[in-house]
Amino acid sequence: MRHNSWIPAIVAIITMASAGTADAGLFGAGKFRCCPTDCCAPSGDYCAARANCDPGYRVVRDTVWCTEEYTECVKVMDTCYEQVPVSCQRVVYDTHYRTENYTVCRPVHKTCYRPVTYTVRRPHYQTCYRTVTCNIRKPVYNTCYRTVKYSVCRPVYNTCYKTVCYTVRKPHYHTCFRDVCCTTFRTEYQTLYRDVCQTVMRPVTTTKTVPVECGEWKTVTECIPGPIVTKCVQSPGKFAFNPNSCCCEYQPGCCKQVQVQCPPQTVCRRVWCPKTVMKQVCCTKMVPEVKHCRVPYTVCHRIPCQTVKRIPYTTCTYSCETRTRQVPYTTCNIIRECRTKQVPYTTCSYVNQCVTRQIPYTTCHWTCEQRTKMVPYTTCSMVEECRTRQVPYCVPRTVCETKYVTRAKCVPRTVVVTKTRCVPKVVCRKVPVCADPCCDPCVTAGPACAAPNGCVQ
Repeated sequence: MRHNSWIPAIVAIITMASAGTADAGLFGAGKFRCCPTDCCAPSGDYCAARANCDPGYRVVRDTVWCTEEYTECVKVMDTCYEQVPVSCQRVVYDTHYRTENYTVCRPVHKTCYRPVTYTVRRPHYQTCYRTVTCNIRKPVYNTCYRTVKYSVCRPVYNTCYKTVCYTVRKPHYHTCFRDVCCTTFRTEYQTLYRDVCQTVMRPVTTTKTVPVECGEWKTVTECIPGPIVTKCVQSPGKFAFNPNSCCCEYQPGCCKQVQVQCPPQTVCRRVWCPKTVMKQVCCTKMVPEVKHCRVPYTVCHRIPCQTVKRIPYTTCTYSCETRTRQVPYTTCNIIRECRTKQVPYTTCSYVNQCVTRQIPYTTCHWTCEQRTKMVPYTTCSMVEECRTRQVPYCVPRTVCETKYVTRAKCVPRTVVVTKTRCVPKVVCRKVPVCADPCCDPCVTAGPACAAPNGCVQ
């Protein structure tokens, strides 16, 4: 807009400069060769020509793209996990025991003894004595006493007393009081409430019919045929006349092998008969439930308080006093005494004496003896024993269990998001327009004049 406002001024300067020199102009823009021939014709009035050449203005609307921020609600899916109870069945094997008889051979050890003769040599000891005579000198001791005089010093103690003066300080106590200002705190409690949102798992119990595998033991009696064994059977004999002995003799029959079946055995055994029973099973499922409750909480404030206390304190003063006491002391005197004592002494003299004594000595001779000892030995024999043992076997049964399985689920929530977008905006501006088409160089020049500054199409 600022550049366009200089156009009328430039046109006026060019018009005034064209009176002196036809080829003069500012930057070559005001030359007359740019204008058509009709425009160079002389005009009548200068004021009229100036009014006709003044430009006009028109409003031009431009579209400008501006950025603006706006908020938009976006749905976001959150993944939550919950514990879901699931009923399942598993087979549990119970261990039962049945009694079974078996035979074992137990070794029996027996200790026996047999006599064994052996020879030993036994020593015989005999003590003998021989007589020995010898001369010895035997000492004879005599105890005698002599009188000895000695002197001793005996102490004699006496207790005396003397008077001693001493000074003591006697304390005097006085109780006084002083005022002390102290700050104490008083606690005030206030109960407030806040809203709390809690998720509570509420149990929901449902009943469903579940097939349960069970059964019972039945006793079945079976007849087992006996085994077939080979048995030797002798046919009956007969009496025949023997001409040699002129009498009838018995002739036994021949033996033959015959297959004979043993008698059958009746055996009772237990048979497991399975069956399926429909049972009603209660299933409990935890369902989340949101509850709002007001939870109280307590707020405490400490308020300072000024108090005055009377605190006692004790002062002490001392006064001097003179006192007297009796102090004992001991004196010692030494007294000499003369005493007598008997001191023993021993005298020794030797006497010759003839002594006879028996000296023992030992003699030994050996004697052979026959002795008998019992030597043990062990014998072993096998003895059959019938024993009983418990044989385990497994019996299956179905047990219903409730397990908790973690499952993920998506929970939607709304999030506010700020975004930016381009918005078109219409801007109005004024563009100068010449009233006379002859004065507008852009209109006159045609397509070649599309580039000069200030021309608006």
